[in-house]
Amino acid sequence: MALVPDGRILICEQGGSLRVAKGGALLATPLLTLPVDASGERGLLGVTVDPAFAANGFVYVYYTATTPAPHNRISRFTTAGDLAVPGSEAVLLDLDDLGAATNHNGGALHFGPDGKLYAGVGENANAANAQSLTNLLGKVLRLDPDGGVPADNPLLAQTSGKNRLIWALGLRNPFTFAFQPGTGRLFLNDVGQNTWEEVDEGRAGANYGWPATEGATANPAYTGPVYAYPHSGGPVTGCCIVGAAFYDPATPAFPAAFLHKYLFMDLCEGWVRTLDPATGTVGDWLTGFSSPVDLRVAGDGSVLVLSRGGGGTLQRVTYTTP
Repeated sequence: MALVPDGRILICEQGGSLRVAKGGALLATPLLTLPVDASGERGLLGVTVDPAFAANGFVYVYYTATTPAPHNRISRFTTAGDLAVPGSEAVLLDLDDLGAATNHNGGALHFGPDGKLYAGVGENANAANAQSLTNLLGKVLRLDPDGGVPADNPLLAQTSGKNRLIWALGLRNPFTFAFQPGTGRLFLNDVGQNTWEEVDEGRAGANYGWPATEGATANPAYTGPVYAYPHSGGPVTGCCIVGAAFYDPATPAFPAAFLHKYLFMDLCEGWVRTLDPATGTVGDWLTGFSSPVDLRVAGDGSVLVLSRGGGGTLQRVTYTTP
């Protein structure tokens, strides 16, 4: 989902509809509806708004296009009010054609403080893709807002064509990530295979080691996680890390202890926890969500949690002084 500066919330439905929540209600008419391949984990997977949305009305989406072969695509649409302008799609990037596997698509889109568009891309359940510089799968990509290749991308000398968009590699399925307001720090959530779920710090040119490593690593060739939790046998367990956001709202509404914390979730276990970037300390917070998939901090300091369970829900978490 994405938060619009005027308070509206844009919500991706896997089947291809981009819905609008406005004034506490879900509008009946989608902002746009796309023809997507929605098999497995494919579909309409990510959305963000332009930093200059108030002036240009641009919305960016990440979705699985069906032709000429299934592949993920990043497009920009122009909006007017609560609808996309007909015929306004500008295709910024067509990613590599997908194999038979329908999972590990990634899909998160965010603008960085540098004004560039970042995208998290899964390796399409082919682990070798994550280490290859000849495809875009298993990577974080960095694009100019018009889809062009930034002149300062880190791997220009080792890549060609659209692969020059690669900003970091060695990831399995980084389908959620977040920038910290103010500092610009980037945390990536990489979903693990059998053992570890990771929070990785985004760095230009970094290699996070998948499939050679999962969780902490002593190999200097790879960038290890800021934090990782196991699938079993630890004080914190889960099987699919999602989220996420830093608690740095324009108007904080929670106690000072929440400020600057990273909020992340686990889809399988339904909890939300806090991570202190300064110390690495993880704290318990909320439980009971049904397959949560996305989290945002609103400008008023409340926290929004989007879940697949219960037919699809968007819940707002507020703080009441005891």
